[in-house]
Amino acid sequence: MVFSPTPSPAGSPPTLEETTTRETTPWTPLFSHSCSFPPEIFREVMLNLVRNPNINSNRLFRADISLDIPFTSNLAPDSEIPPRIALFKDFDLKTVMVRTMIPRNPLLDKPLDQTCMFYEQTRDSDIQSLVIYHPHISSASESPFYHPSVRGIAFLHTSTSTCKETNLSIHYSFFPASPRSPIHEQTAHHLLRVLHKHGQGLSTGYVKRVHHDVVLPQAVVQNTYARLKAKYAKALCENWSESTDPTKHVFEDLGIAAFLIELWREMYDGGAFPGFVDIGCGNGLLVHILLEEGYAGWGFDARRRKSWATWSEAAQRNLKELVLIPSIIQTAGSASGPGDRNLDTEAGKGVQGEEREGVGIHNGIFPTGTFIISNHADELTPWTPILATLSSSPFIMIPCCSHALSGSRFRAPPPKNTNTSTSAFASLVAWVSKIAEDSGWVVEKEMLRIPSTRNTALIGRRRSTADVDVDVDRREVDMKDVVRKYGGAEGWEGNAMKLVSGVLRGH
Repeated sequence: MVFSPTPSPAGSPPTLEETTTRETTPWTPLFSHSCSFPPEIFREVMLNLVRNPNINSNRLFRADISLDIPFTSNLAPDSEIPPRIALFKDFDLKTVMVRTMIPRNPLLDKPLDQTCMFYEQTRDSDIQSLVIYHPHISSASESPFYHPSVRGIAFLHTSTSTCKETNLSIHYSFFPASPRSPIHEQTAHHLLRVLHKHGQGLSTGYVKRVHHDVVLPQAVVQNTYARLKAKYAKALCENWSESTDPTKHVFEDLGIAAFLIELWREMYDGGAFPGFVDIGCGNGLLVHILLEEGYAGWGFDARRRKSWATWSEAAQRNLKELVLIPSIIQTAGSASGPGDRNLDTEAGKGVQGEEREGVGIHNGIFPTGTFIISNHADELTPWTPILATLSSSPFIMIPCCSHALSGSRFRAPPPKNTNTSTSAFASLVAWVSKIAEDSGWVVEKEMLRIPSTRNTALIGRRRSTADVDVDVDRREVDMKDVVRKYGGAEGWEGNAMKLVSGVLRGH
């Protein structure tokens, strides 16, 4: 259904009558539109919009709900933010909620408290559902940029008992000093369009594909992100030394840092932090931020970036130029037995001895418990859970470009037992998840709130098998079996060495 609402001309009579006080400002109808969803879906969509105001405005992070209770005539809630109740003729107030809308940039916008009320009315064959937004302000000048400068917003859903004729409308209660204007009409049009879109989508069986905030609560990560952004973003963007877009990389890595900080807070709960390593760290920004926040760790990449010299002294000391050749496939100095010779030989194809001269090599074995970060590490992404198993270390990997365990580009096979078409990226995520599972990890999936379409984080912090007593040799054998199962590592060393002089990745 194409969204083409009918405007209510100026001077149209109000259809809502507020009875809270005699001096109540009239409610002005602005737009209406037919719809095909029932009152139950209207309520469900409105609840979602109340809880997630960022759907309507990208200047908002979220809403903190401080009150959510049924309405009674003797309502006296024990709440830090008292609700502002509004009553309407012929409507029964059912639910009262109070939310605080949290802006993305607290330096530009301020939080806003708002009472949200849900009403119902059944009269003859008509069923009407009403939702009121009542901001806790007393004048238009107090309204932040992300909220219409009005006293209140009303969403009305009207249907017959058979739901054959169903209608949505939006109404504003204006402040006397701020009457109806084109800007008010634009915001009303937008709010009604979003409500209509979500209601129609839900009624036709739309299933949300992306689920955020599964691993950590939205609020704690966003609060930390806001703090990091206020502390670092301006200087990082102004002093950016790479040729890439500073805003994308700065805000992306600040978001990842915020998630890691809160993840580690939950995992270690005030205990000793074991340190981190960022494999394939690229420009080193994430390492710099985490070190500045007091977390011990380091990062390495096959090639030094010019931005490394611009970070803190601690970051410069802890960013290393190294090529990773996993211990289980090294052709020189490895402790592999005769049965492993084929795997090691294949991995070393195309490598001349002199190519190692002057190039630092890391074997991928880290101190036990070191938290492994693999952020858009490309060639190292499928190796991440294998390295984590060999080091008994938790990890996070954020896949980007698809590479085989050999280091060559390839398209990951689509997951089995699916009846829907799968994108190349979705296939990559499914493939590396399966490698992690076969490496013995319980894989948690989180869609990070960062400015990137490659925002899927796969986290391994719990083992699916009780392997505490498994010795190192047995673990190596198991991981070599995993490498073979997923295509082998033929040519890895040659491809890894090419990164030293090859074209840099964009991160």
